Amino acid sequence: MIATALEWIAKALLVLASLLAFFLCFVVVIDVVGRVSFNSPLKGTPEIVSSSIVIICYLQASYAIISGGMLEVDAFTGRLSPKPRAMFGVFSCLLGAALFGLIGWGSIDGLSHAIQSGEFEGEGALRVPMWPVRLAVLVGSALAALAYLLLAARHVGSARRGAVLATGASH
Repeated sequence: MIATALEWIAKALLVLASLLAFFLCFVVVIDVVGRVSFNSPLKGTPEIVSSSIVIICYLQASYAIISGGMLEVDAFTGRLSPKPRAMFGVFSCLLGAALFGLIGWGSIDGLSHAIQSGEFEGEGALRVPMWPVRLAVLVGSALAALAYLLLAARHVGSARRGAVLATGASH
């Protein structure tokens, strides 16, 4: 049930990230056309783009993990029998969960500060608030850590069965 809910949330965040990336295409085109044709770029483009890229990456992280889209080098583990291979899978998933858990935990103070102080990026005509970026890092990291924990549980199950868990697009 948790896996199904996480998959639904991850897909919804993927759609949101895709829409944001689509929006960024227009922002960049308007900026370039304005800069070249009218010598007047769209104000705040660097701030919007840099903030949006961070948001897009963290919104897509959990889906990349769930769908098996994370990079996996199996030059060593591919030669192992199923049980040790699954145990390496568990270990790597726990490392991934720890990494994203630490990123999420470390971003709590940043989010709190961004909300309380009204932190923004940019000067002049456009000031981009930073709390959405900090919130995306926190939520995306938490969901990615949960996705890695669920994937580790699947690896444990495959180790018990003596089977190899198929992950990634090529499987």
